Amino acid sequence: MMRTRPLKVALLGCGVVGSEVARIMTTHADDLAARIGAPVELAGVAVRRPSKVREGIDPALITTDATALLKRGDIDVAIEVIGGIEPARTLITTAFEHGISVVSANKALLAQDGAALHAAADQHGRDLYYEAAVAGAIPLVRPMRESLAGDKINRVMGIVNGTTNFILDKMDSTGAGYQEALDEATALGYAEADPTADVEGYDAAAKAAILAGIAFHTRVRLDDVYREGMTEVSAADFASAKRMGCTIKLLAILERAADGQSVTARVHPAMIPLSHPLASVREAYNAVFVEAEAAGRLMFYGPGAGGAPTASAVLGDLVAVCRNKLAEVTGPGESAYTQLPVSPMGDVVTRYHISLDVADKPGVLAQVATTFAEHGVSIDTVRQQGRPDGVGNEASLVVVTHRAPDAALSGTVEALRKLDTVRGVASIMRVEGE
Repeated sequence: MMRTRPLKVALLGCGVVGSEVARIMTTHADDLAARIGAPVELAGVAVRRPSKVREGIDPALITTDATALLKRGDIDVAIEVIGGIEPARTLITTAFEHGISVVSANKALLAQDGAALHAAADQHGRDLYYEAAVAGAIPLVRPMRESLAGDKINRVMGIVNGTTNFILDKMDSTGAGYQEALDEATALGYAEADPTADVEGYDAAAKAAILAGIAFHTRVRLDDVYREGMTEVSAADFASAKRMGCTIKLLAILERAADGQSVTARVHPAMIPLSHPLASVREAYNAVFVEAEAAGRLMFYGPGAGGAPTASAVLGDLVAVCRNKLAEVTGPGESAYTQLPVSPMGDVVTRYHISLDVADKPGVLAQVATTFAEHGVSIDTVRQQGRPDGVGNEASLVVVTHRAPDAALSGTVEALRKLDTVRGVASIMRVEGE
């Protein structure tokens, strides 16, 4: 039976995502009511600029006082799409204190203070849902923390930032340089005016922290995630990748150690074989590859950003939270019972693709090989050729290693830089997904 009293929703933020949430709540009101078992009513919309015209939203709902909206006593659910740390953190805490469950899309806040927010939700017996914080419309958070709750996840590897994937895809498919591809992404609206959070890996690292916490039932904060940006990836790197049958992606990689006693979390560009499912992810799409002990390999794919896709994830959470409210229960909270330490990047076992500019004379290769051996790193393949720019006394030497601890590989590169015969390290790229 349908409950007649509506569940009242406070919308905190009304930008690209918030306005789309409000639109769908209005246009799909009957469907949402049927799915939930009660009408859902937008009771207030907190914004910073009240004078801005917001099509389809009753101006009477607009307020600049988000705190007062949450404290007025009749709000059942708050949807937080403000982003950033403050005032979002204070507002979410205030919502819990006043008996309000929260749906959030705030990856930065959850990556930094997820444990405290979960504790506050638990203390007040309220829900905290955040499907939209990772990979946009792709159902990922809920399958990992509910559908796979009885399984053991060992590895998660994915493309979780659409802007960087668009840039790298254009570099791969058209031969464009980094700046040219970035300019196209900006013109099409995929990249912000300041793309730092995307291209330097901060956005992906926040999502990686959230996913690692869910996958491994341990607390992983943003500061625990090793991060490298992709601004140094060049057309030459893509040419080398193609010769290896690979492409380049900015990957979030989360792994449980073989002994099960620790985890690692990292974000960096990497070469992956064209045969890997992630290699075919084009444009601004996201995809996440999950490896579980019983379920095996699972792949989640779809649009990872944008107003409508993100709003879809928000509204899915809204339906779940409202159903819980009617049933007087709460959904799954934080699961951090393992309390596993997060190992440093140096402990990660991986492979390197290293491009060196060296003196074009006898004995150089032997000297380079000796340096690798001294650091306990085995060489898989070597390719040497004259410099394409016509410099007669220099050559390009490309070395691909076998798997080794990242600390050993990094130490090898530093030792190579000190050799008289090495004029420069042109690029370093990890090789993953094999």
